[in-house]
Order: sequence, then structure tokens, then C-alpha cells
Amino acid sequence: MGNNCFLAAFLTWSVRRWVVAVAVAAGTYLFFGLSTAVLANPVFGREVPPTTWAPEVLIITAILSGLLTATYVRNDGPAPIRLDAVEAGTDDPSARSRTARAGAAGSLMAYLAIGCPVCNKIALLLLGTTGALNLYAPIQPYLGAIGIALLSVALIVRLRGEVSCATVAGWRTGRSDSTSSAPLTTQDILAGLDVPASAPIEAATAEPATTGAAPSDSAAEGHHSQNGS
Repeated sequence: MGNNCFLAAFLTWSVRRWVVAVAVAAGTYLFFGLSTAVLANPVFGREVPPTTWAPEVLIITAILSGLLTATYVRNDGPAPIRLDAVEAGTDDPSARSRTARAGAAGSLMAYLAIGCPVCNKIALLLLGTTGALNLYAPIQPYLGAIGIALLSVALIVRLRGEVSCATVAGWRTGRSDSTSSAPLTTQDILAGLDVPASAPIEAATAEPATTGAAPSDSAAEGHHSQNGS
């Protein structure tokens, strides 16, 4: 898959992708939050108050869902930087299907984690009210953790497969040069956005030494001339 730097892929995202990410994240936050009454509203209610960790799980799930969904949007248009990168398998139907299923499963688990344990009809039918409180409610934190983990893994896989990062030399010249020995990292890209070149600094540092050495050479020549005369 080449020299992957999945976090740097965000720098190549177009405005369209960020709009989709924000819209999906906001929609997920509102839909999950309102329907589970984690966000208080007059339409939906719950018999058991939300847990203290439910809002955090809701926020993380919404953000990851938005970012993951955006990876399926065509990445064209203006972006902070453009890498002449090589597509690395994101169009593989089987890979797309696996990450999509993992993301859907993660979102579902997070939704069940923040929901009211006795409001879940399936849990009530299988366990009853007492069983839902004593058996289902204690595992909800684990459902939330597994859901977030699935969403995170799916997002990382999508980002890793999205860009096979160019090498340092190739990126600076606008080309992907797979033969170069120096791999391009996220730090290289971030540093390259606003870093002065090092060569002029070295030249400026070396110049006073050269200038200072000139009078000594002239003085030495004058001294030899006097001795010769």
C-alpha cells in the first residue's frame, strides 16, 4: 500500500467532503440524541435517565460517522494541498463493503449503548423489564466502546486506502516518486506548508566566516610583498 500517512489524507479533502462530514455528523447527533432522549425534547422520553457517559459517546459517534461517510464522497474541487497520490484500493467493492458494514455496525452499537434499556422493545421481549435493567443496562458501556472502536477502525482503513503518500522529494516537486528513500510523513506535509528553506539559512550563516577570512588573506599577501621588497 506504499507509504501510508492516513492523517495527512484530511489535508487533501475537498470542500465537498467537509460539507458532507459536517452535515452527516450533525444529522447523526440530532437523530441519535433526540430519539434516545439523551437530548431532552418534548417528543421522545425515557424511563431511565441517560448515563453520564452517553453524551460523550453520542458526540464521538456523530463525528466518526460524519468523517467515515465523507470518505465515500468523490474527492474533487479545491483542497488545502494536492498530492499526486496513487489510489490504493478504495474502489475495491469488497473493501468498501467491509468498511461500510463495520461503520453501520458501530453506529448501531453506539445507538443501543446510549438508548434507554427498558425502552428497547427487543430487550424487553427477551429479558423483561427486570432483565433489561439487570442484564442489558450493564453491558451498554461495552456496546458503546465496541461501536466507537468499529467506527474508528473503519475510518482508518478508509483513510489508509485513500492515499498512498508520495515521498518527500516527490511531494515537493508535485510528483509521487516511489523510488525515493525518504517517506513522506504527516509532519513533513504540515511542516512543508509554512517552513523557510534551510539552504539560504546555511548560506547566510557561512557567509560571515568567508567575509571575515578575506582581510586575513589580503593582509598575508601584503606581508609577503613587504618581505619580498
